[in-house]
Amino acid sequence: MQETARVLDAEHNLRLIDAAALSAREQGADLILTPELFSFGYAPAQIRAKVTAEAVDAARSRLRGIAQKRGIAMVWSLPGRESPEERGITAELADEHGEVLGSYQKVQLYGPEENAAFRPGEQRPPVIGFRSLQLGLLICYDVEFPEMARAAAAAGAQLVLVPTALAGDETSVPGLLVPARAVENGIAIAYANHCGEEAGLMFDGRSVVVGPRGEVLGSLGEEAGLLVVDVPAAAQGPSSAPYLQDRRADLHRNWL
Repeated sequence: MQETARVLDAEHNLRLIDAAALSAREQGADLILTPELFSFGYAPAQIRAKVTAEAVDAARSRLRGIAQKRGIAMVWSLPGRESPEERGITAELADEHGEVLGSYQKVQLYGPEENAAFRPGEQRPPVIGFRSLQLGLLICYDVEFPEMARAAAAAGAQLVLVPTALAGDETSVPGLLVPARAVENGIAIAYANHCGEEAGLMFDGRSVVVGPRGEVLGSLGEEAGLLVVDVPAAAQGPSSAPYLQDRRADLHRNWL
């Protein structure tokens, strides 16, 4: 899902997610990936100042209900459930019954505004079994660090799902870094961004799904849209590049 959120207008943003979930399910999708912090819009300082823990719980309950009502698994991103002073940026995977299967707290916070508004996570990316796939979770800036995608792949992830909020004309991230993370780990990656203007930031979209050889399985431009992609069996296993098997991890750790 690639859309423009209204900052702090959770009701509007959740309606957009519901409509996208319905459309995705009607097109045969099993899972929908939504952008980073979409339920409240991407505005870290305003979220810190104005979004309560109760509002986060209410949005989370609505999202679980959307997954159940539409019969589709979902990855969403919300502020953490702690108090505004203690929480991070999270992503959760729920199944088509609305049951949360796993969660993750963003490790690599981006820039001074995110660092002032949120706490960074410390735990490695989770790998969650869903149907025949092992799914990993990262959030936005995380995927720009080789170590983050490598940690998910080394734990068995086949498809890594990345809610993101990438502002500005940063074409190198979806066009270069995301495919590189896929190739070097033999994994597929789905990367879902905002589009349009939110809180004075311009989001250029460019959501993308890539296979383990860096091949583009589907992409969007700068406008709102829903990208429905079949991740074929060939994109669910290791690529022909044996980087994971051949890496000398102990030696690399000693260097660092």
